[in-house]
Amino acid sequence: MIRSAALGDIAHGFLGRRGGVSTGELAGLNVGFGSNDEPGAIDENRRRAIAAVCPGAEFATVHQVHSANAVHVEHAWPRAERPHADAMVTDRPGLLLSILTADCAPVLLADAQARVVGAAHAGWRGALAGVTDATIEAMEKIGARRERISAAVGPCIAQRSYEVDEVFRQRFIDADPENTRFFIDGSAGKPRFDLAGYVGHRLQAAGLAQIDVLNLDTYADPERFFSYRRATHRGEADYGRQVSLIGLSGS
Repeated sequence: MIRSAALGDIAHGFLGRRGGVSTGELAGLNVGFGSNDEPGAIDENRRRAIAAVCPGAEFATVHQVHSANAVHVEHAWPRAERPHADAMVTDRPGLLLSILTADCAPVLLADAQARVVGAAHAGWRGALAGVTDATIEAMEKIGARRERISAAVGPCIAQRSYEVDEVFRQRFIDADPENTRFFIDGSAGKPRFDLAGYVGHRLQAAGLAQIDVLNLDTYADPERFFSYRRATHRGEADYGRQVSLIGLSGS
């Protein structure tokens, strides 16, 4: 389990693929029901994730759709009733806000003084649309203050591994010409995008107290992380999802 010093004693963790019971191409701690993994293995992997971060807590997830939607969580929804969103906030103890990723950036946030936490799924679409800003605003509605919020950007695809096209780059430049700084030209002449750097910039621009960008590349470390893009490049039939969790312990 990977922790961030920025989040202090708040119960949290960025989990990779180690320590689970799934096998084959999905070997390890796969928590994604969107894969073709055995449901029993996924359930056990989720149980292990909860036990590692906040034993006894509820595992709260949303139906992630690459949006900028953030929801207030008071209880974990049944799978069929999960709202379509890409961020969650809560002030309720005993809930683990759980973000599933396989190259996108998981972002965990906390105002320890107000005891308010948040979690966001920041793929490029959601990041550009402002999912982190929406998360911060939702946290403020339940008592957080952005000047007290700390955030950590977890394992995601790194710039050296993230080749895109000119249409992709132009979307970001159209939104803000200064976004050109998050692109470099790769060896084949195609742009490469710094997702973690961009997400960190959005958090900094929002005025947070502390930001920790972990700079761990999901694509380049197959022993440690699942990666959608790596699985695609290898011609694998399926890919796993890792989980990042944050919650409030106690009552």
